[in-house]
Amino acid sequence: MYKSPTSRTAKQLYPAELRRPILVYRVFRNEAKKNVKVLHGIIHLLALIISVVGMVAVFDSHRAAKYPNMYSLHSWCGMATVVLFSLQWVMGLLFFLFPVASSWLRATYLPVHAFCGLGLLALAVGTSLLGITEKLLFSIMSSYPQFPPQGVLANVLGLLLVCFGALLCYIITREEYRRPPNPEEESLAVHFKTLTEGGSPEMP
Repeated sequence: MYKSPTSRTAKQLYPAELRRPILVYRVFRNEAKKNVKVLHGIIHLLALIISVVGMVAVFDSHRAAKYPNMYSLHSWCGMATVVLFSLQWVMGLLFFLFPVASSWLRATYLPVHAFCGLGLLALAVGTSLLGITEKLLFSIMSSYPQFPPQGVLANVLGLLLVCFGALLCYIITREEYRRPPNPEEESLAVHFKTLTEGGSPEMP
């Protein structure tokens, strides 16, 4: 019977790295917005680097053991998660950290950016669950129905991942956890729009 390489443990965990920076704007909601943006971008960049390193390790392990790559639903979802997350990071960098678009375009893209973030969160949780299930089927498929400790632990970990994802979605979508408006930052934004787009400070 085909045996899964031990590197699948790393493979099933790397999407989890993509979920953590999403709370930065809630945790540091009273800090200067520019600083929070930089922190948000840096943490996402670190998560992306860790994910890529994990993927490279998996491919190297498969190559050394002569195992096939990219055949399972878990691997497809994992690759899609990392690729889409990379695009999300680049778009966020261009639109918000080093804005090259107009204020109207940034305002239009912001809800799309937030929706894609939640979508990637769901995709990362789903990919992790698929990886855990795949690991169990390859490792303890014959004894899994007898509730071995490894299977129970993996099931509990899967439930914790689901609860973690649901809790993140709850916090992110609740109005009371949103960043409060800052009059000083809004005033600076208006003047920035005036300088870059030729409007007037009185314009909405």
